[in-house]
Amino acid sequence: MSMIKEFKEFAVKGNVVDMAVGIIIGGAFGTIVQSLVKDVLMPPIGLLLGGVDFSGLFVVLKGEGEFRSIADAASAGAVTINYGVFINNIISFLIVAFAVFLLIKGINKLKREEQAAPAEPPPTPEDVLLLREIRDSLKK
Repeated sequence: MSMIKEFKEFAVKGNVVDMAVGIIIGGAFGTIVQSLVKDVLMPPIGLLLGGVDFSGLFVVLKGEGEFRSIADAASAGAVTINYGVFINNIISFLIVAFAVFLLIKGINKLKREEQAAPAEPPPTPEDVLLLREIRDSLKK
């Protein structure tokens, strides 16, 4: 079998296509979660903590002067630790992890229900007799 043909069979298998769709949906979901954290969750949390904007929290390691934002510090060539951005990323991760947990929990529940579905009843003696009669008539 040629390598191109083998690759084509691999690429069009359902698992590869499903994985690609999952990656694309995951990327889009990540963007939504980032917006949720940045635009919806962090403003009220910052307000509750006295007007703190987490994304603007940083510590200057090397650089002269007062910097009002990370962008100001970066443009001045200062070295900073942007721990506020890190806090936002942790919150984003926790939301994504919780959403994936709920998704997997739902899938597992559906699998358990599928496994719990009653199996076909075993054939009754009448069914066996009928099948024997059909077999015998086919032999003739």
